Amino acid sequence: IDLVFYNYILKCFVLVDLKMGKLTHQDLGQMQMYVNYYTREMMNEGDTQPIGIVLCAVKGDSIVKYTLPEDNHQIFASKYFTYLPSEEELKRELDLKEFHKKNENINHNL
Repeated sequence: IDLVFYNYILKCFVLVDLKMGKLTHQDLGQMQMYVNYYTREMMNEGDTQPIGIVLCAVKGDSIVKYTLPEDNHQIFASKYFTYLPSEEELKRELDLKEFHKKNENINHNL
């Protein structure tokens, strides 16, 4: 595991594994082992199940679909970008116009 956090709001450990290359079923299996370890050895009374996050350069959805159980709510895989997006890309992703509309409506109602 590259990073371990404890989320006080969710009351759970958050385990993060950073992968340089393409996501493999071994990466997900390794994260499952980490999650199982934290569940059995590190959780305290009142904690919720740990969450595992695998960040990788290339992610295949079929690897995730067929490696993890259908009812999985603990392990997540996501692709990261090796460059900073442009301002235009960020605006498109965030849809700032819609955000500003909602913000104006909230301020108007106050």
